[in-house]
Amino acid sequence: MANTKSALKRAEIAERNRLRNKAYKSAVKTLMKKYFTVVETYAANPNPELEQEVLSQMSAAYSKIDKAVKRGVLHPNNGARKKSKLAQRLKAYKQQAASAQ
Repeated sequence: MANTKSALKRAEIAERNRLRNKAYKSAVKTLMKKYFTVVETYAANPNPELEQEVLSQMSAAYSKIDKAVKRGVLHPNNGARKKSKLAQRLKAYKQQAASAQ
């Protein structure tokens, strides 16, 4: 346990930050999973409505990743890697669909 008033305060701040960071990381993971699910559905049956859904999910995930990076929850390279992974997955399915036609 903290011995001084300042150490106690730092421990409280660290706990508050840990919970905030956990919330951001969890939200990023959730949005990425939702995006991957929508992309799988789109790959199985490409149509304009699903493409719009894919783009809206991608936008939401990008936004949350950018906010996490801005708040210092994620390292900038980690955020860039996550965004790249999202774009890469969609690109792979689009290339597959194009080569199948």
